[in-house]
Amino acid sequence: MHRLLFELWPLLVICALLLAVYELYLHHRLLSEIARIAGPGIVETLLPQQVMRTFLSSIYGENDANDDVLTGVLGGEGLRPLGGDLTISTHTTVDYELRAVDYETYHLTSTVSYSFKKNVAVDQFVIFATSNALLRDSIINGSRLPLFELWFIPDTSLFRDSTEDMVQSVRIGIDYIDGEGQRRVAESSRIRLLDVKFDRWADYLTFFRESMGPLPRQNPRSHMSDLRIFKCDLSGIADDDHVVHAIERLTVRSTTRQRIDDGYCYWQSPYPCYVERITMNAKELTLDGAPTREFRIVPFTFRSNTSSARWLRADELGDLDVRSWLLPGHGVALLWRDQVP
Repeated sequence: MHRLLFELWPLLVICALLLAVYELYLHHRLLSEIARIAGPGIVETLLPQQVMRTFLSSIYGENDANDDVLTGVLGGEGLRPLGGDLTISTHTTVDYELRAVDYETYHLTSTVSYSFKKNVAVDQFVIFATSNALLRDSIINGSRLPLFELWFIPDTSLFRDSTEDMVQSVRIGIDYIDGEGQRRVAESSRIRLLDVKFDRWADYLTFFRESMGPLPRQNPRSHMSDLRIFKCDLSGIADDDHVVHAIERLTVRSTTRQRIDDGYCYWQSPYPCYVERITMNAKELTLDGAPTREFRIVPFTFRSNTSSARWLRADELGDLDVRSWLLPGHGVALLWRDQVP
């Protein structure tokens, strides 16, 4: 036995050295190489939700609130292969124009254009309008619709009139894929918006069906005075009675009436958007005889290339060169006040 061990010990030493070299140098490199080669292929076979949920749990720990991050980053629930149910805009521009109606109110006209990473397989567009701050902060997470906009009117006394103005002003343009797979363009035009009745609101917002995080289930009857939901059939603006199968590009223009003494307006990303620029034009917010106002742009983004943090004259407001991803909850606010003597 001793003789056998004596003869084998060089081999055992060599094996031990090889094992140590493998553990110290080769193991990590081998795993990294396998991950590099096979990782993308494995990820593509999984649903986006599976990948993101596993990743978030490993980094953040188990938490129900991870679902908010999941849907915010993905742009949807991620339940279809290769992101077939996700809404992600890779080229987004935002134009806001503020024009005084009288000394108390103004029209806020927005034109927002989205170009989507993958064609969004939907033929319906929805607008949520609310004067309730709780709903304002819950609708983006509560909506599972691929295409929608959110309008917030802070003054409850203006809510009904403002939404009626908005309905009349909405213009939508689309680049779309028709039922035969052909790419077509429908120029911006007025479209008929249908008012969704309150007993169908649960089809559009999850918090009318169940609790959503700390937000208990809401009763639609409790929000009949501060929420309206409008929908439109995008095939209604398609040329020659074509059927809209998927949306490649979307431009939405609309106008709402707001109170000047609110002192702010803002744009918030409804889904993941790579934003090129945001333009705020407030040159016509002040009527003759009204106090001179000064303005400040306040981004809540990853980065924004903000040129100035001081109060500016209306004619000093320029384009905000964003060139960054904005997720739901990100956006840009325009503040104003009477000029300080």
